[in-house]
Amino acid sequence: MTQVPAVLVLEDGTTWRGRAYGAVGSTVGEAVFSTGMTGYQETLTDPSYHRQVVVMTAPHIGNTGVNDEDNESSKIWVAGYVVRDPARRASNWRSRRELPDELSSQGVVGISHVDTRSITRHLRERGAMRVGIFSGAALAPEHELLEQVRNAPEMSGAALADEVSTSQAYVVPAIGEKRFTVASLDLGIKSMTPQRMAQRGIESHVLPALATIDEVLATGADGVFFSNGPGDPATAQPQIALLREVLERRIPFFGICFGNQLFGQALDLGTYKLGYGHRGINQPVMDRTTGKVEVTAHNHGFAVDAPREGTFATPFGTAQVSHVCLNDDVVEGLKLVDGPAFSVQYHPEAAAGPHDAGYLFDRFADLMGEHSADAQKN
Repeated sequence: MTQVPAVLVLEDGTTWRGRAYGAVGSTVGEAVFSTGMTGYQETLTDPSYHRQVVVMTAPHIGNTGVNDEDNESSKIWVAGYVVRDPARRASNWRSRRELPDELSSQGVVGISHVDTRSITRHLRERGAMRVGIFSGAALAPEHELLEQVRNAPEMSGAALADEVSTSQAYVVPAIGEKRFTVASLDLGIKSMTPQRMAQRGIESHVLPALATIDEVLATGADGVFFSNGPGDPATAQPQIALLREVLERRIPFFGICFGNQLFGQALDLGTYKLGYGHRGINQPVMDRTTGKVEVTAHNHGFAVDAPREGTFATPFGTAQVSHVCLNDDVVEGLKLVDGPAFSVQYHPEAAAGPHDAGYLFDRFADLMGEHSADAQKN
């Protein structure tokens, strides 16, 4: 294990010293913490973490190594990685490479042997902030490193979906008999999401983030899906405009995470930055339509501002909050009462994470089926 010195510097001037983990060099981004006890490979390759430095609250990271099956995209997206006790070696029958070697090969700068509990408590008390990780034999004075951190762009106002989206449309075919076709807008989509749809007989046409309504309609879509993704939802005006056209045409819609926030924006609701966000695979959410509580996977720093109780008017009909977080009452889902559209703030594809929310893909399929049946009657 490398003994190269490293330092983590938060924008408020607080520092932690440790050892380089992964690539040696420097990186800056937004400091966030993830509470997942497992699933670090899926976290690292989730495009929603673009420009974020992830602090892992689980103390022991790297024990299952890296395999070739669990990536959620073609690369590691985190801006930096912070762990307490890295595994000395991987021990898993599926492992192909060691985690620090994978980080190094992709140029991801990290730090280990720091008190991640202390960092997490600091972020909880003071809120998410910019951070830098710097490693090497000769580090600049801390005041110079702090200046680099404070010159880094903030997440508020950041338009990032275009940076992580596919450049070319592609198709993920249905498994078995095809039931429906869905146009999936890639705002940072995870590879497991179209796979979950494929398992339900849904063919996904994954489109670039700047796709137009004509490109959506050209797929012959029975429904439209907006994926997870990074950045400030208030900056995604092209995608919000597209979603409004989808809602005007009453095409069944399902959105997750960033897609939920854009649904809120399309309904003329506001979005706001959370103090430190929800990230991990153990967040309790209540589905108000059934009264059931789900343990869910999250990665979001923004949320929708909507009335928690009753219904409210929107340009597309009456809507209501369908899901809430039981930790802090944050809005976790929206639905049109008399329209074919709904969304959730979390990740039902369960990669990594529990499978409690897998029913949402079935709900989307049911919605498309009901809409198709109503169209045939008319």
